[in-house]
Amino acid sequence: MPGDQRHIEIMDTTLRDGEQTSGVSFSPTEKLTIAQLLLTEVKVDRIEIASARVSEGEFEAVKAITKWAKANGFLNQVEVLTFVDGDVSIQWMQQAGAKVMNLLTKGSLNHLTHQLKKKPEQHFAEITEVVKLARKKGIEVNVYLEDWSNGMRHSKEYVFQYLDFIQKLPVKRVMLPDTLGILTPPESFEYISTIVQRYPDTHFDFHAHNDYDLGTANVLEGVRAGAHGIHLTINGMGERAGNAPLASAIAVLNDFMPEVKTSVDETSLYRVSKLVETFSGFRIPVNKPVVGENVFTQTAGIHADGDKKNKLYFSDLMPERFGRTRRYALGKTSGKANIENNLAQLGIQLSEPDLKKVTQRIIELGDKKEVVTQADLPYIISDVIDSKNIEEKVRIENYVLTHTKALRPSATLQISIQGEMHEEHAQGDGQYDAFMNALKKVYKKLKQELPVLTDYAVRIPPGGKTDALCETVITWSFNGKEFKTRGLDSDQTVSAIKATQKMLNLI
Repeated sequence: MPGDQRHIEIMDTTLRDGEQTSGVSFSPTEKLTIAQLLLTEVKVDRIEIASARVSEGEFEAVKAITKWAKANGFLNQVEVLTFVDGDVSIQWMQQAGAKVMNLLTKGSLNHLTHQLKKKPEQHFAEITEVVKLARKKGIEVNVYLEDWSNGMRHSKEYVFQYLDFIQKLPVKRVMLPDTLGILTPPESFEYISTIVQRYPDTHFDFHAHNDYDLGTANVLEGVRAGAHGIHLTINGMGERAGNAPLASAIAVLNDFMPEVKTSVDETSLYRVSKLVETFSGFRIPVNKPVVGENVFTQTAGIHADGDKKNKLYFSDLMPERFGRTRRYALGKTSGKANIENNLAQLGIQLSEPDLKKVTQRIIELGDKKEVVTQADLPYIISDVIDSKNIEEKVRIENYVLTHTKALRPSATLQISIQGEMHEEHAQGDGQYDAFMNALKKVYKKLKQELPVLTDYAVRIPPGGKTDALCETVITWSFNGKEFKTRGLDSDQTVSAIKATQKMLNLI
């Protein structure tokens, strides 16, 4: 089978179509970084990086990418969307250093008649002029048939008239977009197979949108029908509901179509997904296949039990393929197997009675909406069982925090260390800073050093109300090592204090 596999070209259009996601705009430096990762680590075959004539920033981004691509042998894999506008887009491409144009043309009679208000022969003549001029300037040409899916539904004769015409031009690829994401999987298969059979010597790309959440399914059927290439975006970014997502489509092709292959390195997909999430500000849903935070997390206790006994809830979609690990969530649906898996990773073993107590405590926390992490397990254990190995030596017994206009925030702290009570007062630039200054006074008297706070992150659930839980994650540096502690409370400062108390019991 491997020798007979058909190669499917992957064209990533995150930097062009994906950037059309509402509210997203990459800087030139971000575009260059993403382009480099896509070609060198993800190893897609081609990238579409911009639309010609959009803005000065877009022009500078394209120049930076083409300069790097030329120096590293990737220039012919970098593509730009252009328009039927005589030599205007061509001149823009030449100035930007690009060598491959994706010419946007009309793939339905409806678009041609009502948007351009032209006859097919007029449109074809203008396309011919642009293509011939581009080739004369040494620019490779692919063509998009915009609204092709509606064209196949309502004006198939026009689509075939166009495809007959384009055979006569020096065009490398014909790209078939489901512009409005209206196709069903059976239609994707029918329309593409009809065209591939009718024009066997032409390279066809399929460009799926996700308006009905059918983008990945349509990609599968498009490839099954004989498409030679597919267009995808990282995290499914794109206009409206976005494009078919890169990670999902690659996983589907690898697992369900052994007769085809791609050049994409699966292990890089999660890493590039997180980078694009950061650059775009476009948050990935936690349940998004392959790249979502929760998709390799078992929550139900029965699933963890089945995995422990014989990997009963494993599938071919293994997290290690994507550089990830399987996790077992802790919450109100947790069973003993979930907790045992997490304890084993911490190197902790509990007796059956103690395990039952810990399980019950985690269920109680889950009912209160509290997020229980593996790092919290030692403290839960300390809270519910009499354990000599894990004990709470330090307790923040009481504190008063003040914040008033025109006066510095202050904190009065009462803390128990090894059973001995200490009290201090301090001011600071904020309530938490005042609390930490009071804490430092206590430890200075004890001649003990505290870890250095190196990072402080606060998260609340999307759409959370004013009383929503907020999670504070603090990164500490101590004796050359870094570790993190978490606190959870509806008050941000209190959650930070809870995270700090955890730190005090770890040092």
